[in-house]
Amino acid sequence: MDGTHFRISLYLPAQGAAETEATIIEWNVSDGDHFKKGDILAQVDSAKSVFDFEAPCDGLAIRVYHLEGETVSLTEPVMEIETSDPSMKDWIPPAAGSHEPVLRTDLAATAQSSNGDRQQIVLLGVGGYLPERVVTNAEMVKSFPEISEQYVFQVTGIRERRWAGDSERPSDMAFKASLEAIRKSSIATKDIDAIILSTTTPDVAMPSTACILQDRLSLHGVPAFDLNAACSGWLYAVSMAQGMILSGMARNVLTVGVDMQSRLLDKADRSAYFIFGDGAGAAIISAGTSGHRIHRAILGADTRGIHMARRAEPGYCITNGKGDVDPWIRLDGPALFRFATDSFTAVIRQAIDKTGWKPNEMRWVVPHQANGRILKAAAKRSGVAFDRFYLNVDHVGNTSSASIPLALCELEESLQASDRLILCSVGAGMTTAAISLEW
Repeated sequence: MDGTHFRISLYLPAQGAAETEATIIEWNVSDGDHFKKGDILAQVDSAKSVFDFEAPCDGLAIRVYHLEGETVSLTEPVMEIETSDPSMKDWIPPAAGSHEPVLRTDLAATAQSSNGDRQQIVLLGVGGYLPERVVTNAEMVKSFPEISEQYVFQVTGIRERRWAGDSERPSDMAFKASLEAIRKSSIATKDIDAIILSTTTPDVAMPSTACILQDRLSLHGVPAFDLNAACSGWLYAVSMAQGMILSGMARNVLTVGVDMQSRLLDKADRSAYFIFGDGAGAAIISAGTSGHRIHRAILGADTRGIHMARRAEPGYCITNGKGDVDPWIRLDGPALFRFATDSFTAVIRQAIDKTGWKPNEMRWVVPHQANGRILKAAAKRSGVAFDRFYLNVDHVGNTSSASIPLALCELEESLQASDRLILCSVGAGMTTAAISLEW
């Protein structure tokens, strides 16, 4: 062996010219196992006979793709291995035709690039989607003759927001944002290894909206799941992607934040009615040195604020409004203001501190677009000048887990290489998250 490690896929060998599939009876290796050339990797049942699937070289089992008892087409890979056997670079799979080996670094083992530097986690590209319908304060206050549109702006920092059309679903918005992120990342959809989608308003209780998105992207066989960390959700998703990449489970992860809150607002409740907009944001998180480097990710939750932002009924629409369950979004305004301000301040300071940066070195703090007053108060306490806080809440409203990637979409044209950003959020729970990002 020449010492250069690379990865390839293995296929089951055909036992007869007319065979197209076989059934895996039992695996003798698991992910992470080392094996020698000639070792029996699995016992397989074909139409001709039961046979042993032997290792064609020395190597390491990276990923077993199929379960015991599963019938597999002979044109589908059954496992991914890593080897340094040079003869395997020209290996022709028995049933699937010629495939080039995939050369990549084992992030879990070394977390290093080819030149010896520690492997970096980067944001390759970000995409967003906002619905067409613009809802202004003037339109909303028609039902409230005692208040003005200017009053709403003074209290919330919002002049207008976007609301989804009647036929739109959260997965529709997520799909459009994802397509833009993929395009701007200059990778093929088939190169995505996982999908993590953050939402508090899934299409349905199950399957996950991530799986619905996966189907829309025709991206089959990779892990896809939802998570709910409310407004901090997209930063949680980025952090989960970082962990998957460093563990070797994935190289390119699609992270999505999407929420459709417009149908969950009680017109009689001023504390929440004017705040929320709909939207989706997405980004590809990847391993490599080309892209926008993610330095640190910080996650937390403080249940002392668990009742300050809440909704008892799941989903993105009100089904019947009957029974004892309150179906609307509810906010405890004054308590939430104080708690969110303190939490934003703490997580911004912690992110700057742990990254080793100084407050005056920040090009931008890109916060979750919660409320203009909260963010202004947090800036005053955090030590970062308010003019370094990027706000677009005035024209998109609070889009929950979509707000930070949507803000990055607006901001990216003005950013320059090496600009230092702190992305931060506070959400129901109360969840907190921050990521330091070098553009």
